[in-house]
Amino acid sequence: MRSQEDYSNRLNRVLDYVYAHLEDDLSFDRLAEVACLSPYHWSRIYSAMRGETIAATIRRLRLQRAADRLSNSDLDIGAVATRAGYGSADTFGRAFRDAFGVSPAAYRRSGSHAAFKAAKAASDASAFPVTVEALPERRCAGVEHTGSYMEIDHAMGRLFSELVARQALPAQPAMIGVFFDDPDLGPEEKLRSRACLPVTDSVTIDAPLVETVLRGGSYAKLSYTGPYADMRGAYRWFLGVWLPASGHEPDDAPIFEAYLNDPREVPQTELRTDIHLPLRAGP
Repeated sequence: MRSQEDYSNRLNRVLDYVYAHLEDDLSFDRLAEVACLSPYHWSRIYSAMRGETIAATIRRLRLQRAADRLSNSDLDIGAVATRAGYGSADTFGRAFRDAFGVSPAAYRRSGSHAAFKAAKAASDASAFPVTVEALPERRCAGVEHTGSYMEIDHAMGRLFSELVARQALPAQPAMIGVFFDDPDLGPEEKLRSRACLPVTDSVTIDAPLVETVLRGGSYAKLSYTGPYADMRGAYRWFLGVWLPASGHEPDDAPIFEAYLNDPREVPQTELRTDIHLPLRAGP
């Protein structure tokens, strides 16, 4: 008899395959083979367990990667469309507008990344809301991720599946991403991060989970609203303009992000993320 854990593992294999072949032709029959499930039923099982259709997952991930390229590279829009799996710029433009509310060209020109870039160029330390607050220490279960920070949701999905299988998922899970490397230094495929979720002391954390303790103390919090693809500009403003003007010093601990809503449920432009920078205690 198949258990929920077994089905979760099968669907995790599907997502592993999708992430690895996102720019290839993804055949639903091939995905059924990866899942080792009937081609008549596997996609409905995926929808029921993951909260969105496999087609919606693939479309969301491809457009998210396209938005990252529009924000953070000079790649021609036609090439961005092709790499996102669209046969024409017009088809890509319609899909992108549906997801982001503007055309790809308008997004590249005036998305939220452009506002952070302008504020950085003007050295405007008050352009975006930052608060300083004290947070308690929190014990988390985590799943390691190596590669693009844009794909930490892959690790987050594995974390949720593992906690569900252990009957240890909190009623109101708090999704957190912890980031250990500077994405402007070194190759993207070697960036280290961790998907985390606070759990009680009664939850046993062992492989494939890793225990992570978010240090308590003072943090600067940048409240960001918008696509994950634009967040590199937010970090550059936060660390390059706000921090030097603030009078604070960063502490020796990683930045973490708290994800306040779900990209499966809200438009990309309405995603809310709190970016937490650990601060050193004053003298």
